[in-house]
Parts: sequence; structure tokens; C-alpha cells
Amino acid sequence: MANTASAQKRIRQTAKRNARNTARRSHVRTYLKKVEAAIAGGDKSLAREALRIAQPEMQSAVGKGTFHLNTVARKLSRLSARIKSMESSASA
Repeated sequence: MANTASAQKRIRQTAKRNARNTARRSHVRTYLKKVEAAIAGGDKSLAREALRIAQPEMQSAVGKGTFHLNTVARKLSRLSARIKSMESSASA
């Protein structure tokens, strides 16, 4: 247990921050699952719309420090590439 007032305050701050980040991470994962489900279902317009909605949520999490910028950039890039390849194979 922390002995000083400043250490006790840091424990309280860490707990609050942890709860906030956990909720934000869960929120983003929910949006990602919707995109994944649309891709798995083969519905390209639904997948595109789900990604369009998920992108600002992911960028917001980057701004708040929950995710690293490159992590979100990589995930968005891979998802959009999967959607794009889905469209090209469907139209061919």
C-alpha cells in the first residue's frame, strides 16, 4: 500500500485511466468485429460502411493515447486492402 499522499493519488489516477482505456479499447474492438463480420459475410458495401464508421473511432483512440498511431494505421490499411480485394474479385 502506498504511504505518501502523492503515491495514493497516483494509484487513483492509474485506476481511472486504466478503466477509461479498457472501455475505449473494447469500444474499438466492437467496431472492428463489425467490419470483420461484414467482410466474412461477403457484403462489400456493408464492409465499406462499417470501416467508414470504425475509422474515426480508432483515430480517436489514438488521440487519447489508448492505441499507438502505427498500430491503428496498420489495422486500417489491412482492413481496407481486404475490402478492396473483395471488391476486385467480386467484379471480375
